[in-house]
Amino acid sequence: MKRELSVVIPIYNEEAGLAKLFARLYPALDALDMSYEIIFVNDGSRDKSVSILAEQFRHRPDVTRVVLFNGNYGQHMAILAGFEATRGEITVTLDADLQNPPEEIHKLITKMREGYDYVGSIRRVRQDSAWRTIASKLMNRLRERITNISITDQGNMLRAYGRNVIDLVNQCGEVNTFVPALAYKFARSPTEIVVEHEERSAGESKYSLYSLIRLNFDLVTGFSLVPLQAFSMAGMVLALGSAALVIFLLLRRLFLGAEAEGLFTLFAINFFLMGVILFGIGLVGEYVGRILQQVRARPRYVVQTILQHEAGKDDNLLADAVEKRQVIR
Repeated sequence: MKRELSVVIPIYNEEAGLAKLFARLYPALDALDMSYEIIFVNDGSRDKSVSILAEQFRHRPDVTRVVLFNGNYGQHMAILAGFEATRGEITVTLDADLQNPPEEIHKLITKMREGYDYVGSIRRVRQDSAWRTIASKLMNRLRERITNISITDQGNMLRAYGRNVIDLVNQCGEVNTFVPALAYKFARSPTEIVVEHEERSAGESKYSLYSLIRLNFDLVTGFSLVPLQAFSMAGMVLALGSAALVIFLLLRRLFLGAEAEGLFTLFAINFFLMGVILFGIGLVGEYVGRILQQVRARPRYVVQTILQHEAGKDDNLLADAVEKRQVIR
């Protein structure tokens, strides 16, 4: 059964805030006066999130569906699994921690109806710590220059996608990807709007500093060859500089004789060049690792079960299709 709107929400250890989410999400969607479905994707939660989701499914089976992973595969894999299960003409992604108010969804729907097929969102006043805000802005600027993907607030989950974009994303089999950027590439008419942002209702951020760094590595290496090209150019410049230095030292030795005063300078130059080489090896390894993961063709995630009310032929076919296209990293 087709719906006008699908809302995809990844869940990972969110038991403390799910009741508040339900209390605000369902009334907000009911007020839209359009057919909708909510797809919760449990990403291997270790708390009571699954039982809470199951109870909510029993309470509102007409609009609630729950996709359960057999382990933890990451937020973006959860979103992709949700995309696979969507039936709406418009799909909205939302965080479960209420930093994205559900009451803001209507703004994205209104913008989509103006003819856009991708609507991102920019937080009006971010409720994050100062270091996260500054780091995010710096990475956004660097990423935009490298990938030509214009996403002002890449850390904000509240986004809307047209059916055409969702279908194209579902055709991709990338093991590592950044979903908003991938969708932006496929969109014919993308845009952004400003939305409100609230403090986390419960729990704590699932993204550590390392996770944020990894996310940006995936984003940059997944959508651009600029890092490799920049490193190649830097290597060429350093090679020419090193050759010039060797020639200078040779001429100095011939005309002025050997001296040991510059020994530590040479050590410093040598260590710098070694650092550049090691960085380059790591960068190349990042791309090679992505290729390795892709050619192994392992499933990105595994769906354990799907809780859904309808048991007709169409839904059985949908469930089968979802399970066949799952992947483990």
